[in-house]
Amino acid sequence: MSETHHRTILLAEDEGMLRMAAAELLEDAGYHVLEAADGNHGYEILKSGTPVDLLISDIKMPGLNGYQLAEAGLALRPRLRVLLMTGYAQEPLPQAMRAAGVDIIYKPFDFDALVEAAKRMLPAS
Repeated sequence: MSETHHRTILLAEDEGMLRMAAAELLEDAGYHVLEAADGNHGYEILKSGTPVDLLISDIKMPGLNGYQLAEAGLALRPRLRVLLMTGYAQEPLPQAMRAAGVDIIYKPFDFDALVEAAKRMLPAS
């Protein structure tokens, strides 16, 4: 069994078609994927204690945005890995987030690039 089968990704994305397609691709790569339609739902999942190894979140969402979700997630789970997604290429990642190990991927991206980013964020142990 692949190492990815032991890893859980929380995918927070308010665009339903993108979320479903990304979740399917990540599952095909062997990850267990939890889906959240907005930041508030993602935060509820993180608060629940459900195991999550990687948070992948869109930055622009209703309710908690991706930055707020990342900050809240890291406050709850300091070892949480975070990958933010944005369609705004000029949006740099704040230094404090970069220092916490947060990474960013810019839309539109090839779905293979998303899977590769997940693998980079969750190296085999």
